[in-house]
Amino acid sequence: MTDASALALAAEEGASGYAEQTSWRVSEIDPAKTAERAVETAVRTRGAHELEPGSYAAVLEPYAFGELLLYFAYDAFGARGLIEERSFATGKIGEKVFDERFSLADDPLDPRGLPKAFDFEGTPKQRVELVEDGVLRDVLWDRRTAHEAGDGQKSTGSAPPASVRHWGPLPFALSVAGGDAESAEELAERVGDGIYVTRLHYLSIVNPREGVITGMTRDGTFRIRGGKIADPLVNLRFTVAVPELLAELHGLTREPTLVNETSFYDERYPNGVLTPALATARFDVTGIGGGPGT
Repeated sequence: MTDASALALAAEEGASGYAEQTSWRVSEIDPAKTAERAVETAVRTRGAHELEPGSYAAVLEPYAFGELLLYFAYDAFGARGLIEERSFATGKIGEKVFDERFSLADDPLDPRGLPKAFDFEGTPKQRVELVEDGVLRDVLWDRRTAHEAGDGQKSTGSAPPASVRHWGPLPFALSVAGGDAESAEELAERVGDGIYVTRLHYLSIVNPREGVITGMTRDGTFRIRGGKIADPLVNLRFTVAVPELLAELHGLTREPTLVNETSFYDERYPNGVLTPALATARFDVTGIGGGPGT
């Protein structure tokens, strides 16, 4: 399988912006357009202001939400954590745990992503419905965890590379169902007052059972005022419980973006998260960092 990516970071002291494109079709990659978007964002970040810690409504671009979702999914949607009773999914299969607007699958056959036919055990891959209309439906399985579970459980074709097999099955093709908003700007209108986040980094899992993750925003964080993306903000420290973030949504954009995740702990394995932008009622800011470009 082939894959191509254009990752653009435009940065100087006091300004930074990011954009990317990823596809298995090289013809779909436009490096110049990607760089232009990064520069446009960077220009808007000059003169960033600080923000008081607190809970804010927020719009998360696909780059930001895709990264956050992936960290959550490593523990929440793998059978190893379920079997060992240390994941968010423990005891919750079949329960409504998220906003009904949120549906999630692991779909390695979707041509909009980076499709693959088999996992690292040679098992054919398949689409797995993880969350339907806010209801937790299933987790991912490989042969080992399926055997441990017994009761006729089958592999879903989700075995990872041998170097990280001890982690159990992992999501390499997360796909979030789109919503009804035409753009992230429309989501900002729905939020009214809050923050707009382009991208995240320094993510760390604090409590896998509760889905608590901490990290920093970067490369384009803005205040939302009166439904408009307004003045730029410095990088923000956040700590969020992803289930709480997903419990009350203002909406999602209609069209998804493939967020690049090709590097996986020294293994180059082309994969990504197919997700729209998302607006949540709760995003907890706990502190501030440096300005854009630092």
